[in-house]
Amino acid sequence: MSFPWAKNYEPQQPLMKWLDEKLPLPRLVYNAIGAGYPVPRNLNYFWNFGVLAGAALVIQIITGVILAMHYAANAGVAFNSVEHIMRDVNSGWFIRYAHMNGASMFFIVVYLHIFRGLYYGSYKAPREMVWLLGVVIFLLMMATAFMGYVLPWGQMSFWGAQVITGFFSAIPVVGEPIRVWLLGGFAPDNAALNRFFSLHYLLPFVIAGVIILHIWALHIPGSNNPTGIEVKDEQDTVPFHPYYTAKDGFGLGIFLIVFAALTFFTPNLLGHADNYIPANPLSTPAHIVPEWYFWPFYAILRAFTFNFLWIDAKLWGVIAMFAAIALLFFLPWLDSSPVKSSTYRPLYKKFFWVLVADVLLLGLCGMKPAEQPWVILSQIGSIYYFAHFLIILPIVSRIERPLPMPNSITEAVLAKHADDKSAATA
Repeated sequence: MSFPWAKNYEPQQPLMKWLDEKLPLPRLVYNAIGAGYPVPRNLNYFWNFGVLAGAALVIQIITGVILAMHYAANAGVAFNSVEHIMRDVNSGWFIRYAHMNGASMFFIVVYLHIFRGLYYGSYKAPREMVWLLGVVIFLLMMATAFMGYVLPWGQMSFWGAQVITGFFSAIPVVGEPIRVWLLGGFAPDNAALNRFFSLHYLLPFVIAGVIILHIWALHIPGSNNPTGIEVKDEQDTVPFHPYYTAKDGFGLGIFLIVFAALTFFTPNLLGHADNYIPANPLSTPAHIVPEWYFWPFYAILRAFTFNFLWIDAKLWGVIAMFAAIALLFFLPWLDSSPVKSSTYRPLYKKFFWVLVADVLLLGLCGMKPAEQPWVILSQIGSIYYFAHFLIILPIVSRIERPLPMPNSITEAVLAKHADDKSAATA
């Protein structure tokens, strides 16, 4: 979508004019995040999370490059190299803790970004490609995080790699060859560590490339907004700068405060104590658990405890875990309601909050041992998760009666301000 009322970039200084002719980088920045990029005037702070995710990725890349200078991808010395970073490298403890907690902060803002998209219908036309590229980024993040978790070569690193790659062996015929190919052997060792380190270093740059495509795809239709109503005229928009650069700057400040508090005061809050024990193939931990951002999918993986038809329970778990993520690719077509925002969809809004509670329940079950009552709760949670997307959402989108919607974004903004003013004078 083009915005005819967007301001055109006109360099004033001779140097900027010359640069604009030879390499129009200032024009690109101006049109992408400056006054040349109009955005809906009613965006709230839930639209900060895209910028925060970008900031988290930058932190991860910078700290990761520094850590790679001192890390040794060898099973015999990997654990000691991490301890060397923590104890002997200048500010190494800070770089490592920033990288470790930066991953958690990255996933926090991305999960909030995803649920904001679900609430406000940002996956619907004309933004399907924006959503699909976002799911690709999420998958790449999960792969990168899993490989990074293996690198410290502690007990949870080793056994996490052993268990997760072991699930590939449940695939008939090709499963075991795939597992051996992934590990470079029959168990996690030097070959696996080298492969995971190489890919863990590479994938953040791939993520950065897909993010550029994600932003590019976003700039074609423009941003969604809390009403879900498309921009109609100049009154519905404001320039991205200075209005939303200031708003994003405030959100970034809050993000950095939380990140600093986590890094400096509770750096191991979201980690696992067993990963400070060197990897030992002969000593299995009492309870193997992945990082917290994998818990909901880990619960779905473990929810299958019996064989069904001709398929083994272990394979059903693997299929369900991947299907739980793959479902997100089909979301723009599963929800056929023409109304985007939950603000005007009272029935969908209720089921949305049930989904949020369900994902939190699955996360709790993924954290706990594979015993009762957590197994039955993970089975109930998994059933609802798939039912929400495959049954409830298509039905709700057809039978729901949306609330009356304003004619434009401006009308909604003015109505909100009128309500706020009358509430203040009452």
